[in-house]
Amino acid sequence: MTQRSTDAAGVDVQKAVVIYSGGMDSYTVLHKALRQGFDVHALSFHYGQRHAKELHVAEQVCDDLGINHRLIDIRAIHSLMDGSALTDTNRAMPNGDYAQDNLSATVVPNRNMVLLSLAIAHAVNIGANICFYGAHGGDHTLYPDCRPEFVEKMNAVAAIANFEPVRIEAPFLHTDKANILAAGLSMGLDYAYTWTCYLGGELACGKCGSCRERLAAFAANGVTDPVRYSSHV
Repeated sequence: MTQRSTDAAGVDVQKAVVIYSGGMDSYTVLHKALRQGFDVHALSFHYGQRHAKELHVAEQVCDDLGINHRLIDIRAIHSLMDGSALTDTNRAMPNGDYAQDNLSATVVPNRNMVLLSLAIAHAVNIGANICFYGAHGGDHTLYPDCRPEFVEKMNAVAAIANFEPVRIEAPFLHTDKANILAAGLSMGLDYAYTWTCYLGGELACGKCGSCRERLAAFAANGVTDPVRYSSHV
């Protein structure tokens, strides 16, 4: 059964779970859900990613916003999905633009299905009937669990997996990172409070596919990325 909370004025507010990594896309989705009036329950996961720095960013943003946030440690299953450059420090992180031929090593097996399954369970548990995540069109060629077909099938399962159906929303599923950034800038968002680099060092590397896609998005919008990069960028 869907539960509703009330705001300070006593108005009913619908609950929503947002899978929030701390990156650009989920940061924008988080704020989009807030502006749509949802009582947001942010959910972040530590699955052994090399760029776990993003989780500290996520915690800080949620603390600043005063919204409900849970960081779930699922590193116990790390060995089941460690065949990726994102989860195995012994693997070289590929550089270059997003393309299947040079960044397939960054695919984490079944990651979004795992995270969405947990998020859906949390949604049912707290009485929310919607779960947001930040898949976008730029990921379609590289990450199978960001494709429209995946979202469609997961939605079908989420509707029958529990007595209370949950709807999965990926508001940027058919657009790219440049347009996501444009949407966020139109909301006045500050992307200094995001982390994108796959390496998770003190400074962003500027070379990995994730950094390059981010930098291209800022260039397309004619604005400077507020995140600090290594001196060679």
